Amino acid sequence: MSLADIVILAILIVATLISFRRVNPLAGMLLIPYLLWVSFALTLNYSLWQLNPLVLH
Repeated sequence: MSLADIVILAILIVATLISFRRVNPLAGMLLIPYLLWVSFALTLNYSLWQLNPLVLH
């Protein structure tokens, strides 16, 4: 469940980044660290799900 939430969050961050970049390129670039952090959380969440398939189903 939380994996799906993080995927949705990452998609929305990318959409926000694109729309902000159209208005002000610096504003879009400032969202990149947030996107990287959420991508790291996504990777951790996915790896935990893969390591514990019976517990998390």
